[in-house]
Amino acid sequence: MPGSSPPVDYQLLHRLDSAFDDVLAALEAVKQQVQQSAPGIWALNAPAADAGWLEEALFDMWHTPGQDGRQTRNYVGLIAADEALIAAVTRANAAKSAFSECLQAIKQQAPGLLSEGRERLPRRHPRVEEVLERNGLARLHLKQCWRHLPVAEAPVSRVRFAWYSSGRSIKRLSVQEAEQKLLALDSDAAHVRIQLRRLAGIPSAEPLAQVQPQAPLMRANLFFTEPVFTRTAPDGHTRRALNVAMPIFIPAPEGRLPHTNQPPAAPPEKRTRARRRDEKLEHEPFLPSLRVYRYR
Repeated sequence: MPGSSPPVDYQLLHRLDSAFDDVLAALEAVKQQVQQSAPGIWALNAPAADAGWLEEALFDMWHTPGQDGRQTRNYVGLIAADEALIAAVTRANAAKSAFSECLQAIKQQAPGLLSEGRERLPRRHPRVEEVLERNGLARLHLKQCWRHLPVAEAPVSRVRFAWYSSGRSIKRLSVQEAEQKLLALDSDAAHVRIQLRRLAGIPSAEPLAQVQPQAPLMRANLFFTEPVFTRTAPDGHTRRALNVAMPIFIPAPEGRLPHTNQPPAAPPEKRTRARRRDEKLEHEPFLPSLRVYRYR
């Protein structure tokens, strides 16, 4: 009908296409600025890191066959960036935020469109045929598309990297909820019956904790050359800690990288931090099949 507005589905997909194009264009601008600036680059596991390594990190947006969709490939490194490169990265992060907001809008307003969007977007990548043919990659990894490139607020004198492998998420469960989860497993299994009897032996009002270990991640401690004053920290701060999965862009007018340590290439296999004395959970799981613990 003349004058009628386009369907919501079409509007959302058009907005998604446009947002993805903006991300690609912004990343291409970062790549070009890197070629002009020739910044200092350091990368974990890549002693001879160069602009090619950084380009791979910027444009790695694909699932590989067999890859867990919850996992992302990480590119830990440092980039000594001038003002023009920092500005290009800032614009790229803004484009990534807009892309992420568009995805959230689709999830809320028309979740059925998400799978169609996944199929459409790869075809918009200028080198998609080359990439797919070379690596046999399957589909777009949305999280690797919208994750930001970290930028330090000010020049940094040194950076200390360390693996953090003791992370975990804790969710409170009631006794009734735990019972329902056990029954959903297999109530006839001997190990489930044992845990059901164990659960029946505690007060029905006792809170329980379900623990989910988190994947190891790299933490970076940035030590600023001078105290940094921001709106959120008006008194100034001299350091900042952040989790890193992508290269950190450090303001460096002279193009020099800050001093850094050389962390292990892989996280430790076992917990390295001592248990806190004020640990609130028992050391051994109360319901092993659910990773459920009692509070002390």
